[in-house]
Formats: sequence, C-alpha cells, structure tokens
Amino acid sequence: MKSIRSRKIAALALAAATLLAGCGNDPPAEDTIATVGTAVQTQPSSSAATSSARTTAVSTATAASTTETAATSEENEPVLTNAPAEGNEPYNPGIENPPSGGGYTPRPSGGQTYTPPTTAATTTKRTSAATTTTTKAPVTPSRPTSADELLSDMTLHEKVCQMFMAAPETLTGYGSFNYADQHTYDCYDRYPIGGYIFFANNIVTSDQTRNMLSDLQSHARSKGAGVFLATDEEGGYITRVSYKLGTTAVYNMSYYGELNDYDTSFGVGSTIGTYLADYGFNLDFAPVADVNINPYNELGSRIFSSDPNVVADMSAAVVDGLQSAGVCSTLKHFPGLGAGGGNTHNGTVIIDRSYEQLRESEFTAFKGGIDAGCEFVMVGHQVVTGAGDDLPADLSKVVVTDWLKGDLGFEGIIITDAQAMGAISGVYGSSEAAVKSVEAGIDIILMPADLAAAVNGVEQAVSSGRISEKRIDESVLKILRQKEKLGLLG
Repeated sequence: MKSIRSRKIAALALAAATLLAGCGNDPPAEDTIATVGTAVQTQPSSSAATSSARTTAVSTATAASTTETAATSEENEPVLTNAPAEGNEPYNPGIENPPSGGGYTPRPSGGQTYTPPTTAATTTKRTSAATTTTTKAPVTPSRPTSADELLSDMTLHEKVCQMFMAAPETLTGYGSFNYADQHTYDCYDRYPIGGYIFFANNIVTSDQTRNMLSDLQSHARSKGAGVFLATDEEGGYITRVSYKLGTTAVYNMSYYGELNDYDTSFGVGSTIGTYLADYGFNLDFAPVADVNINPYNELGSRIFSSDPNVVADMSAAVVDGLQSAGVCSTLKHFPGLGAGGGNTHNGTVIIDRSYEQLRESEFTAFKGGIDAGCEFVMVGHQVVTGAGDDLPADLSKVVVTDWLKGDLGFEGIIITDAQAMGAISGVYGSSEAAVKSVEAGIDIILMPADLAAAVNGVEQAVSSGRISEKRIDESVLKILRQKEKLGLLG
C-alpha cells in the first residue's frame, strides 16, 4: 500500500499530465445594513483583476473547442447592473441550480466533462477508528504574527463582523449583485464581514466574475484583512461557476464513491480548485462528507457512499485536490445529514442517532477529511438525538465542542450552514441563533437572516458578560491566521 505522501505525489503528477494532454433578500432598514436609495450604479466597476491564465483538464479536443465557443459567446453578454431590491423578486438561493437549464447533465452546454483516468481502483484508508481522539499540543508563536498584531488593533465590532459571512445582497440591499461599487464599499466599511458567499445569480461572465471578486478583495485588504470568497462548487448538480461559465464539469459524488479511487477523486478536487482559484475564489463549501444511510435524505447523489470508509477516503482525496490548488476545502454537514428524512432548508429535521452509532459511522467519514488537513468544517442544522440537548447541531456545544473539537480533534475553522434556512430562521431570531452558535464553539456564522441583528446580538452578549471577549478573540485569531496563510492580511 502506498503511503499518503507518495499517493499525493502520484496524483499531482497524474493531474499535471492530464492538463498537458488536454491543452487547454429584501433590502434592510437604514439602521441595519445599508440604505439602497439611489445607490444603484449602471456601469460596472472600472478596475480589472489581473490573474494568471490557468487551464483545466479536458476529455477531448472537441470538448475544448465547444468550451472556447461558449466562452466567447458568454463574454458578449450585455453590460451588467446591480439591481435594486425594490420592484424585483429577491434572489432566493436554493440548494440546486436554477431550474431554467441549470440541472446537472454529464456534459452541460458549453462545458466539458472530467473523464476519470482508466486506472485500477485503489482504496487508501485514511482512518482506522472513529474512536481515536486526536490531541495536539498548543503551538505558541515565538513572536506575534501579523494575525496577532492585527487582532490587537481591532475593535469589538470589527472582531465580531469577522465571524460572519453573507451574500453580497444581504450587505448591500441590492436584489441581485454582480459587481462592486462605492455603495458596496460603504456597506462593507460599516459591517466588515469575514467573507462573502456567491450563488449562480452573481456570476454572469468570466471577466465580470474576476473583476467582482478582485474588487471586493482589494477593498477588504485595504482595510487590513481580506475576505473569504466562497461558493458551493461540489460538482454534479451543485455548482455555481461551472453551471454559469462552462468550466470543466464533474459528476455527482456518488459516481466517484462507486469508483473508490483516490487519484480520480483527487483529480476532481484539483480540477474544481484550479478553475475556482483562477476566478479569485479561495473557499469552496465542499466536499460532502455525509454517509448515505437513509434513502430519503436531502442530499442523495451528492453523497459518496453508504460506506463511511469510502466517504472518508474519497472526501480526503477531494480535500487534497482542492487545497493543492490553493482553495480551502470544507467538510459538510457535520455530524451528518445522511440519516435524516427531511430538509433543513424548510424546517426542523430530527435525526435519531445515538452517540455510539455516530462514532461508528458518521465520525469515521468526517475523520478522513480532517486527517487530510481540511481547513473548514460546516456544521448543519439537524437536531441529533444522541446529543441530548434538542438543539440544532450548529447551536449545540455537545456537537461543536465535545464531538467535533474533542472527539475528532478538529482545530480548523468551524462554520454554520446558512442560518437563513428554515431550521434556524423559522425557530430562532437571528440574534439568539448567532449567540448560541458562538457559545457552542462556532467560528463563523453563515448567512444569518438578519445580519445587523446577529452582529448586534453577539456584541450585546459580550457587553453583558454572557460571552467573553476572550472567546471572540479565539475564533477571530483562527480566522486571521487562515487569512494570513492565504496572503490576505495587509
């Protein structure tokens, strides 16, 4: 059996050879986030991103030609405008691409399909037992890092804002956001959030996407710390970038779970990571590390397998591939949605799993990607009976601190699933949900239904003594150190 290191080297070589062969919401009130008013700009931002040209693997020369034609046509689309929310139906990000032509097909119009190499399947196991607890000695820097120094200069408001990620529409009040303008920068200066998440409606052309992300990043960095620029790019029918821009498409993860081949899944991760990095994204909310236990779960073919060891191995390979391209990976949706029978987008989902069952199955699956060095883990909204507290997982200290940090030894950034989803927004106010998340051990709250209320709630919890500022500093330092690794400070 090859070592993990030698397998990574072999996979990198394979990916390189493949590349060479291919050649190629309603607006908030004025006192919350932003006042839309007349702040609608009708011309795109003038600054352009400068990024190195990258290529992605293609299956055939015909597919490459098809993509080139599609890309040329894409760039000839009309000039973009940020649409005000008034008079327009707010964008409602769902888990799938828009129904008008966005459903997954193995070869979507304008794109190519990633063709797995015809090699014998290899199954490098990355976990021996889920019961193993990882303990690492704390590392104390010999002198303050840039992250430490920046943290010491930040106000409480700035620190708390770092613990939130939102869609650009939430920050600006626009109905649909396609480029940064002065209104965008003013809104960010009031609420300097830690990052943005982008959906298909934000992506129109290649140049527009690069410019939009570059401008948002440049403004944030000019204020001291850059931002995480994230999207859901799992492959299969959950894509934003490939769906809109015709980049190399990959199959749903169940396909790769059946292959159970490290090199192939590494190629999936590196392919996605390469084109995301080319546009300016630095964080992908992938791969899915749930186990397919209940056939009626909300994820279906997004899951690799019903075998937790296969999930562990294949999600680890995708983690390796994404991060080899400089894009942070995110295991989701801890502690697992695969045994559920409902949809947390709509309301409460209760998963009847004991702690022992979770350790045997779901924990094993997530341990693979954690051992591979994934930099984020997303915690879902499911209520798991084994936790014994009747709380959504991302509001549960048992799930976040005792299980994810304690049992699985995860030391990276822990982010919630989108808290605008019904399982949270239909039960909790944005303020209380955010406070409970921080108390549970969460580092970043994703897409609260009301950003201003959520930020204010955490600040008030610190002022009242419910949450210590030391607890805020713990998460923010983790966030800033990751940004320092990505070259986003200063």
